[in-house]
Amino acid sequence: MSEWTRRGFVTKAAAAFTIVQPQAVRGTQANSKVAFGLIGAGGRGTYDASIVHRDPRAQVVALCDLFEDRLQAASKQLQLTNPALFRDFEKLLASPGIDAVIIATPPFEHPRMLEAAVQARKHIFCEKPMGVDLEGCQRVIRAGRQANPKICISVGFQQRYGPVYLEAYRRIQEGQIGELANARGFWIANDPFQRRPYDDPKIEKLRNWFCYREYSGDIIVEQDCHNLDVLHWFLGSLPIRAVGMGGRKVRTNMDILDHLTLSYEFPNGFHVNFEANQLSPAGFSKVGEEFTGTKGVMLTSRSRTVHIRGRNDQETIPAPRDITIDAFEQFVGRILSGNVENVAERSALSTLIAILGRTAIYEKREVQWKEFGALA
Repeated sequence: MSEWTRRGFVTKAAAAFTIVQPQAVRGTQANSKVAFGLIGAGGRGTYDASIVHRDPRAQVVALCDLFEDRLQAASKQLQLTNPALFRDFEKLLASPGIDAVIIATPPFEHPRMLEAAVQARKHIFCEKPMGVDLEGCQRVIRAGRQANPKICISVGFQQRYGPVYLEAYRRIQEGQIGELANARGFWIANDPFQRRPYDDPKIEKLRNWFCYREYSGDIIVEQDCHNLDVLHWFLGSLPIRAVGMGGRKVRTNMDILDHLTLSYEFPNGFHVNFEANQLSPAGFSKVGEEFTGTKGVMLTSRSRTVHIRGRNDQETIPAPRDITIDAFEQFVGRILSGNVENVAERSALSTLIAILGRTAIYEKREVQWKEFGALA
């Protein structure tokens, strides 16, 4: 268990980084497949890695997880042949044969692992969120600013790469719904988590990380950051303040909320409402965003964009596939072309929008963005 705790990281990481070869930005030979390592072989990490492994330009060659059953299950599901298996992520990062890593560990680990991957000069695809607190997000911002400009740092805010979102953004920027007047977001769905028993309390807590706010950041940070990143992107600004309420009505066996509602104020008196719950019956969900302008409305979601121009005038643009595939295809393409991106800082800011709202709910008061102070 101590391998993924914060204590002892500096000493072990320093030893690992000293053996990283200069060519680690692209460790394999020219024109060969991009070699990936997966850090965090749970359900989400394995799904991400499966997309990469199906890409003819890439291959997964290494897996890292604290738990042997996760390593074996991921290796079998991905149909890997003799992958390198690690229990310590520092050792995976020290391998010169790995070009890129997917970080899909519990959110509280993202800041230190992203920082370590930056120092190891690996291309990075880190799952959201960027952390679970202000300090973690500050760490990500510093790491992003210090990164080698040749490495690609992408984040699992898939909407940024989805064709339906890109089209909606283009139309709004062109003024096709007029001047924006209001926006709102929502993630209303059933409970995605199933808590499982383990004899060791420490293992129980780590393997059921989503149940604990210090590990997951609570639902607004762990899940709802997706919506808040879209709002950050489409509005092109950060909120000034937030107020909100939340609680637990149904799921009382976890240290996290099961419903919440927030109101954000953005610059120029622009107001955004956000609502979420994880207590709706299975079979019902409403997940996405709405942007209201003086000439129309744009509805966005992972499955479609709907452009409403009038009473009997609307256009629906369906997503052709899971937008996570678009995100990873672009990530691999950026590595191969050298046209890299580094979105660590903007992703940390989106995470902080969620933390701002969470703070307002927890402390039952208006919280202002300026309370975060210097962010790096």
